[in-house]
Amino acid sequence: MNTNKINTLFGQPISVINIGLNSMAASVEAQGVPVVDLDWRPPVEGVPSLQRTRQGVDIESANQEVCSRIKQGRPTLVGMGIARDVIPGMHKQMILHAGPPITWERMCGPQRGAVMGALIYEGLAADEAQAERLAASGAVEFSPCHHHHAVGPMAGVVSASMPVFIIENKTFGNHAYCTQNEGLGKVLRYGGLGPEVYQRLKWMETDLYPTLDRALQTLAEGIDLRSLIAQALHMGDECHNRNRAGTSLFLRAISPALARTNQDNETLARVIEFIDRNDHFFLNLSMPAGKALLEPAEGIAGSSIVTVMARNGTDFGIRLASQPERWFTAPAGQVKGLYFPQFSEQDANPDIGDSTVTETAGYGGMAMAAAPAITKFVGGTPQMALQNTLEMYEITFDEHEHFTIPALNFRGTPCGIDVRKVLETGILPRINTGIAHKKPGIGMVGAGILRAPHQCFQDAFDSLAAL
Repeated sequence: MNTNKINTLFGQPISVINIGLNSMAASVEAQGVPVVDLDWRPPVEGVPSLQRTRQGVDIESANQEVCSRIKQGRPTLVGMGIARDVIPGMHKQMILHAGPPITWERMCGPQRGAVMGALIYEGLAADEAQAERLAASGAVEFSPCHHHHAVGPMAGVVSASMPVFIIENKTFGNHAYCTQNEGLGKVLRYGGLGPEVYQRLKWMETDLYPTLDRALQTLAEGIDLRSLIAQALHMGDECHNRNRAGTSLFLRAISPALARTNQDNETLARVIEFIDRNDHFFLNLSMPAGKALLEPAEGIAGSSIVTVMARNGTDFGIRLASQPERWFTAPAGQVKGLYFPQFSEQDANPDIGDSTVTETAGYGGMAMAAAPAITKFVGGTPQMALQNTLEMYEITFDEHEHFTIPALNFRGTPCGIDVRKVLETGILPRINTGIAHKKPGIGMVGAGILRAPHQCFQDAFDSLAAL
């Protein structure tokens, strides 16, 4: 068969989008024609069409308002501070964590490890054994980051003395908070423990934070994170597990102010090297940017849009714009991915972290088509990354105006996960994420991809239908 004829139509190269049977895609691809295999399935039977609540609220109108608020937001890095001084409700005996509420008894290994490490870092415990006893004693208050306008990657632990970024949504005036990113490997957010972990955290408190804070204080307009995210999407990031461009853009934006406020050349050099060598540094800015975008959309009666999606390594939880105080939870899933040497799936903890705020806000896994190289980190293929974004349009209510994907002719990223569409299509949000070792103290073991669990979306849909 002449593949040159198959590959062209009226003299122009062609490609095929396959919807349905995988065998059809394989047959066409075998003939040398590029194929995008869309994971489509018929609508799920038995899911009622939900257009209005029982109280008569028009869900479509409510969702339009929610997505309009998300798209209007302008998250801006305006400064830094110490957690106990700037995060609402924070105090010395409080530890914030990722995901929905959880007690010490139900915490997974990496989250326990991070809590223990934070207590040692704070000087509340001398060693791991004492930290574990203190954590189990009831003397420490555990609270989700999301209950305090904050987010935390992986274990998500924030303790009183930790420096945090302050992000302001310039459109609506709300604020969001997040710690500085430690890097990969044996780090606190993955449950890593040991002298090197505490030493790094103390350097971030005594050197990194003051250096960045002085620079930010000279920037009257702050740093526009919406603009940086939009640019990073055009440079190969999706701003969840790939942040190389975002980190470089941030360093470029703050470098003149760093130079002007410099008090010690060696400290400045170490700060620049630390950020430059940590491609994930921007994650701790893209996450609170997402939180700042989403919070103004909370409290819209009748909306079926998800405004929180988070995991604590034991439970996966979501919250709706129409029910911002209520968590709908299901067991956290197991991540499939790529592992560091000497580790495997048997070592992995279930899905963990607040970083799914990026998917909730419309980038991260939603924008994988913009970041085909991410598959080298989390697994899969560039075609899978493209398919993932195309599939996510099926379960979202709108598309972003400011976040666009070059490979899709600059189409806006999927915006506003709609629990109605999740139930109607049977398509669950796809997440790319890091993987922590299931035992406390070890840290990161890999990265991968998984779907959100069905049950929490079912429960949220049933709750909305009962309103």
